[in-house]
Amino acid sequence: SRKLQSTIPAITEDTMPGELSNIIAGRVSNVFNFAGPNFVTDAACASSLAALQAAAEGLNSHHFDAVLTGGVDRNMGVESFVKFSKIGALSPDGSRPYAAGANGFVMGEGAGVVVLEELEHAKKRGAKIYAELVGYGMSGDAHHITAPAESGDGAFRCMQAAFRRAAMNPEDIDYVNAHGTSTPLGDEIELATIKRIFGDAVRNISMSSTKSSIGHLLGAAGAAEAIYSILAMQTGLIPPTLNLDNPSEGCDIDLVPHVAKERAVRAVLSNSFGFGGTN
Repeated sequence: SRKLQSTIPAITEDTMPGELSNIIAGRVSNVFNFAGPNFVTDAACASSLAALQAAAEGLNSHHFDAVLTGGVDRNMGVESFVKFSKIGALSPDGSRPYAAGANGFVMGEGAGVVVLEELEHAKKRGAKIYAELVGYGMSGDAHHITAPAESGDGAFRCMQAAFRRAAMNPEDIDYVNAHGTSTPLGDEIELATIKRIFGDAVRNISMSSTKSSIGHLLGAAGAAEAIYSILAMQTGLIPPTLNLDNPSEGCDIDLVPHVAKERAVRAVLSNSFGFGGTN
């Protein structure tokens, strides 16, 4: 009994707060002496972009002058592998978004954080401005707890809301950083929905799934992909979709394969769709 107990961490005054996800945000605020609101969002794979939207709305409502937002996920425990395998979500042999033979995602771990400010506030203090967040949208799919609705209506309404808020049209977009997890049904629905919302303008966009390079970071995926999108605008290089040797049927968008593509990128649409139906 004593030997077994020695393998189990003792319960201390740090145990209970250490189990609360919001302590992550609270601890960051504590260490850096941030006096504004701090909280963690959970929208499954859409968590980072839900946090980004909450941060933008807090700025617009003048709750704070500047905000750190993003996502972090350390998910590669035995439990995660077993549970995702049980629902058939993991690939046994690799990440191949939008490719024939795609059979599930590959997990990755990571973090991404950005600083948001109101534009004039940033200019006034002489900040280096990497990109401007002009629009965002959110919607829900009540179809299924883990699978998207085959109609793609939820994702369509989400992208439509982002365009409406940004006062932009699909024709204004140069690059789509797709959700593209390498699960066949999800990729097929997203592809069809992008074609539906872009119409004829789909011929003018480039698209890729950066999950093919770094895996699916789950709660941190949207933050990493937002940073990829910003870097595409900064460098004029669109990140590739790896393992796209044989695109799936109907995959006739300019999906950048293998190596980065040079292109002037002025505006990006980035998608995140989470379990539970948050787009």
